[in-house]
Order: sequence, then structure tokens, then C-alpha cells
Amino acid sequence: MNGNAPVSDQSAPRVRIRNIDKNNLDFVLSNTSLSVANSLRRVMIAEVPTMAIDLVEFHENTTVLADEYLAHRLGLIPLVSHSTEGFKYTRDCVCAEYCKECSVEFTLHVKCTESGTRTVYSSELISSNKEVTPVLESEDDRGIILVKMRKGQELNIHCIAKKGVAKEHSKWSPCAAVAFEYDPHNNLRHSDYWYEKSIKEEWPLSKNALEEQESDPNMPFDFKAEPTTFYFNVETIGSLEPQRVIMTATRVMQEKFGDLQVALDVPQDQDASANMDDGEPWV
Repeated sequence: MNGNAPVSDQSAPRVRIRNIDKNNLDFVLSNTSLSVANSLRRVMIAEVPTMAIDLVEFHENTTVLADEYLAHRLGLIPLVSHSTEGFKYTRDCVCAEYCKECSVEFTLHVKCTESGTRTVYSSELISSNKEVTPVLESEDDRGIILVKMRKGQELNIHCIAKKGVAKEHSKWSPCAAVAFEYDPHNNLRHSDYWYEKSIKEEWPLSKNALEEQESDPNMPFDFKAEPTTFYFNVETIGSLEPQRVIMTATRVMQEKFGDLQVALDVPQDQDASANMDDGEPWV
């Protein structure tokens, strides 16, 4: 992924990493089209599979939060998803409801027996699979607050985490945000700014403007010009590393293009296609 590495095909897309850390990756994608770059952004957000709590069974809940409220909070807890590829989607599994091949079980049983407030954290969830656990920033991190309890209150739940993607529900998204920009100087005039006095004062340029030159306003405008350089900043929630999110998204796109190519190569029955107006399916 190093943009300085030799590239045999000069027409191939190039990636240059500007900054990378645990949950953030800043890179430049060049030598490609806007449609491809935007597709990569959408796939990173919505089609990279992760694990998330999908079913919650309440055995006891005498806290101040309703079952539905707690179930929603549990579903949004980021889970370490490095081993997601080893799990099946529930729809592809042969089990009746859930099993170890398509899900991970979590249990939590807490009762406040002392005066004062008892805070329950996501780190207290007990997982049946040591590779799928709530995301923690460090060994001392207790995780996300689930609920606060008072003396006599009890919470006893059983949860099932399943594999999914964010186009089904946002809880499966590995990304907190994916920043995306091109043409920071607006040389292509794709953006129409609203301003009162001065565009430059009211719409300051981003750091990406240092990567490109501003066009001469006195030169003729090229109506056929298209963007070829795109600036990404991928911020993840900890379930997957940002570089893994990008690589997985790239693979998902390749699979989609492969499926499309196979579908186009298969000759269609003209007689069957002629009946589409009558509601008949393709064969």
C-alpha cells in the first residue's frame, strides 16, 4: 500500500499512507475515478462484516432501564472481530437458531448488594469465545457503561452475538466515520458555496489543499476534467484495525465485480427474457 513502491501498471490505482495509528488511517487514493473511490467509502462503512450482539434474553431486570433500552445499548457495544471470517452468517448456517459456528454467547449476572451506586461495564460480559470480546482500550479500561444500579437491583441476561454488515444495521459497522474529500480547491466547480462576503474567509481550506495547486481563475475552464485524487481518513471503533477494514472492503468490491462479470458472461435465454413484462423471472 506504499505509494512510493514501484508499480508495473501505470494506470493502476495508487495508495499513499500519510498517517496510521491504532484506530485511524489517513491515506490518499489516486489514479482512479470518483465512482470507484466513493464505492470504496460506502463498502468500508456498510459492507465489512463484524460481530455484534443481535439477540438478548432477559432472565431478570430490576434496573431503572427497560429491557428494550438495555438491548439497544448491548447491540451497540463494539466487539473484537478479528476472527469474523471464521464465522458463518446465520442465514448460511444449518443450525436451528444459533451455534458456535455462527454465533458467540455472552452472559452477565450482576446484583447490587451494597448501599450506593453499582456501575455495570461492558468488560463484565462473559464471552464463550475468547477471540470475540468487548473492545477495551487497555488492560485497565472497564469499557462502556451499560447501566447504574442501586441496592437490591439485579440484572441477569444472556446475549447472542452474530456476524453481520452495517447495511443490515449500523451496529455492525467497523467505522465511526470515513472522511472523504477530493478537489480541495474546488477547481472542478463541483461545489457551490454559500457565503456572505468572502469564500476564502468563510470556507477555509483543509490540509488536503497542500497536496494540490489552485487553478488560475483567468484560464479557460475545462468542462471535461475529472477528479483522480481522493483523500480518505478512516476512523474505526476498535473492532477491526483501519488497514484491515480497507483491505476487506477492497476484497468485497472485487467479489462484487467478479459476480457481475460471471453474470454477464452467462448467456441469457431470449425466450425467458421476453416474458419479463409478464412478471416471469430470469432463468
